[in-house]
Amino acid sequence: MAGGAIRRARASLRMRPVKQTPAHRTDQLAEIVCSNSLKSDEPARVISFEGRIATRAFFGNGSCRGHRVPAGAALAVDRQLFAEYITRRIKAHPQIEIVREEVTAISLDGTTIIATGPLTSDALTFEVMKLTGDDQLYFYDAIAPIVAADTVDRSIAFPAARYGKGGDDYLNCPFDQEQYARFYQALIEANSVPLQRFEETRWFESCLPIEELARRGVDTLRFGPMKPVGLVDPCTGREPYAAVQLRQENLMADAYSMVGFRITCVMANRRACCV
Repeated sequence: MAGGAIRRARASLRMRPVKQTPAHRTDQLAEIVCSNSLKSDEPARVISFEGRIATRAFFGNGSCRGHRVPAGAALAVDRQLFAEYITRRIKAHPQIEIVREEVTAISLDGTTIIATGPLTSDALTFEVMKLTGDDQLYFYDAIAPIVAADTVDRSIAFPAARYGKGGDDYLNCPFDQEQYARFYQALIEANSVPLQRFEETRWFESCLPIEELARRGVDTLRFGPMKPVGLVDPCTGREPYAAVQLRQENLMADAYSMVGFRITCVMANRRACCV
């Protein structure tokens, strides 16, 4: 994509803000609607390395580094500043024209690259189905919760990264066995948001909601997003029974995302699980 590789691109990169989706909140390109982590920042990770090379070639070194938030060995960004930066760079590119309109038909003339989602519009979904001959190409995702920093009890939560790797960039909320049992029970009894678009639920196994993980066994969460390994609670001097990690969401540090958590339960049940 660097240099003269792009001769001319007339791209309807986003139908927003002409037509919004339930997940997006802005008209910015590269708006991150799930985790603000762009995965590992370690050079040994091939995907991370190749991603950095491609991003740096097109957007420059400032695309991630200038909007990075503390996240240990992961590369996480302030989602608002990151989206604004990417939008400015693409708008300023002399060989890219941004067209703000909904794509309702796929042109078969020339080369068309379809990169769509999350929440592709019904019209474009139907066009992709006609083109591929498949009934549906989809999976169900869930909401990645964000918590206000001033709601975190710092007398209980402690700053640390697993195995001391990457400094004290995460806040860790420890659970003892009794607390975990109460949380688990509230979770499996919670009512989920009704899923309306399709009749069959197909989860993406690498992005499961915690309610679905909980249904697979009482200890599934403790070996998944709530695993306590590599953490020592300074109040007890021991590894907690389970733990929720919080990662800084923005440069203002007034919000945190729950690492590995995706939820489908309704708001009232979310509060009940946290009591």
